[in-house]
Amino acid sequence: MIRVELPYHLQTLAGVGAEVTLEVDGVVTLGGVLDALEARYPMLRGTVREHDTGRRRPLVRFFACQEDVSHDPPDTPLPEAVATGAEPLLIVGAIAGG
Repeated sequence: MIRVELPYHLQTLAGVGAEVTLEVDGVVTLGGVLDALEARYPMLRGTVREHDTGRRRPLVRFFACQEDVSHDPPDTPLPEAVATGAEPLLIVGAIAGG
């Protein structure tokens, strides 16, 4: 089981707590985790990735094992600690302002 920590606004939208668990078959990649997340919680479609391109939304970041994986290609395997559920994948809403 893959553990994913969601920011508060996505928790509210999906009606879940801070952490959800997902089943991902095969090699665990960021794209695979996001596919599983959107399949289990369809109300999150378009909130983390763009509907038409599948690209990460500008103010969303992904962290795995304290590393920013936001700019990694979606088919890059996630670290073993995330793939085994020892560590969560964090989805973080970036803060912007001036």
